[in-house]
Amino acid sequence: MVFHNVLRIIDNMETGNQTAVTEFFLLGLSQNPALQPFLFGTFLTMYLITVSGNLLIILAISSNPHLHTPMYFFLSNLSLTDICFCTTTIIKMLVNIQTQSKSISYTGCLTQICFVLIFACLENCLLAVMAYDRYVAICHPLRYMAIINPHLCALLILLSLCISMVNALLHSLMMLCVSFCTDLEIPQFFCELSQVLKLACSDTLLNNILLYFMTSVLGGGPFLGIIFSYMQIVSSILKMPSTGGRYKAFSTCGSHLSVVSLFYGTCFSVYLSSAASLSSQKSTIASVMYTVVTPLLNPFIYSLRNKDMMGALRKLILRTCSFH
Repeated sequence: MVFHNVLRIIDNMETGNQTAVTEFFLLGLSQNPALQPFLFGTFLTMYLITVSGNLLIILAISSNPHLHTPMYFFLSNLSLTDICFCTTTIIKMLVNIQTQSKSISYTGCLTQICFVLIFACLENCLLAVMAYDRYVAICHPLRYMAIINPHLCALLILLSLCISMVNALLHSLMMLCVSFCTDLEIPQFFCELSQVLKLACSDTLLNNILLYFMTSVLGGGPFLGIIFSYMQIVSSILKMPSTGGRYKAFSTCGSHLSVVSLFYGTCFSVYLSSAASLSSQKSTIASVMYTVVTPLLNPFIYSLRNKDMMGALRKLILRTCSFH
C-alpha cells in the first residue's frame, strides 16, 4: 500500500496534477480582534515558562552526577520533547497574532504537521518507556542496573525517535496526494492533520484509515503498556511488608503517573466529547491542553513532587547566582 501511494505521488508530480494551493489560513483561538493582545501575552508567557522550566530540568539533571540515572535520563528527554512540541505550535501562532496575519504556507503547514506528529508520538513513547523503567525498578530491583543499562536506554530513545519519524513521514507523504478546494480555513491555531484533511476535495479514505490505524497503534499501544506496567507495580507494592517501603515506591511513580493522567486524560476526555458534539471549539481546547498546558505543567509536577529534583534545582540556581 505504501509503495502504491508513493507511485501515486510521483505520478502526480510528473503529470502536474498537484494542488495549486499555496497557503492555508489558521483561524486561531478567537476571531475577536480585541482578544488578540491578551492571547499573545498569555501564550507568550506560557511558552517562556514552558521553555525555562524544561530547560532548568535538563540543566539540573546534566549538572548533578547523582541524577545521572536512567529515570532522569528519560525525564531530560521528555523535557526536550516538550520544548520542541510547544515550539512547533506556539511560535507560528504568536507570529500570526503579531503580524495580524492568519496565513501559513502550504509547505509550512505540511512541515508543521510532520513535526507535531513526531513530537506527539515521541511523548507517547517516552511516557511508556518511563513506565517500563519504573516497572523494572520496583518489580525487579536487584536486576535493575543489569536490565536498564546505558545501551538499552539509548536504544529505547533511538527506537522511539525512529518510530515517531517514520509515522510522521508516512502521513506527510500521503498528504502530498491530497488536493484542496477554495475553503482553506483551518479552525485551529496550528496545522492539525485531521483538520487539514477535512478541507480536502480529493478522496481521503486512505489518509483517514492510516490516521486512525496509526493513532490506535502508536497511541493505544504505549497506553496499554503503561497500564500493564502499573498493574504489575501496584501488585508488587501491595506485597511489600513495610509501610515505608510502600510509600517510597508510590512516591517514585507519583510524578510520572500525574503526567500520564494529565496527557492522556486531556486527549481522551476532551477529544471524545468534541467528536460527539462535532464542535471545533472543543477540539481547539483539546489541542491547547495537550500541546501547551501539558508541557507547561510537566516541569512543575516533576520538580515539586521530587525531593532530588528540588535539591538539584536549588543547587543549580545557587550556583548560577554565585557567578553574578
